[in-house]
Amino acid sequence: MRTLLPIASIAAALIAVPAAAQDSPFVGEYSLAEGPDVGGGLLIRNDGRFQYMLAAGALDERAEGRWEIRGAMVCLTTDPKPVPPALEKGALLDVEGAVPTLLVTWPNGKGIPGVDFTIGFDSGDPAEDYTQVYGWTMPEDDKRVPRWIEVREPIYGITAPRYELTEADGGKLRVIIVPNDLGVVNFEGACAEKTEGGLTLHRAEGDMRFRRLGGE
Repeated sequence: MRTLLPIASIAAALIAVPAAAQDSPFVGEYSLAEGPDVGGGLLIRNDGRFQYMLAAGALDERAEGRWEIRGAMVCLTTDPKPVPPALEKGALLDVEGAVPTLLVTWPNGKGIPGVDFTIGFDSGDPAEDYTQVYGWTMPEDDKRVPRWIEVREPIYGITAPRYELTEADGGKLRVIIVPNDLGVVNFEGACAEKTEGGLTLHRAEGDMRFRRLGGE
């Protein structure tokens, strides 16, 4: 696990700020106490700022901002506040000589695999699957026309309201994921309590346990 900043850099920062800012017992560098396929760290600096990172499979998170003491806990607020990713309807694209029923792309047109979707029709059960880089196309033997489509990006939890398809859509849809600050966690006063050897960060997605590096 790589530390967020070299130990020498942390020591230099501690010297560079007023002594009063060094009084908090939370100031220091922490490593995520999970694994083996999850890595992360939290740096609580003595200038009132923090840095956070997490790598867990395909999920990468990061954040930086301000911290403050509330009672016996330290609370984190991401600053500046991140702009969440968004889903937008885009112009249809030809992929390998045909326009897929559903195509999810980045703004540059590159296809995104692994996006879950549900397609509804006038009759019969909806179709559920996930996209490939080249999108997803209705089976040749299924002549139903899609009337609505819902998409869900599972790694970062990006969703949008149901897309209702009109006659002009011809039963096809392209969705663009606009990343904005994708992967930046919006901590809004998420608080951590001190534990033996580290701290536990409480957030909506669940608790995260960190161990302090370099001892108390």
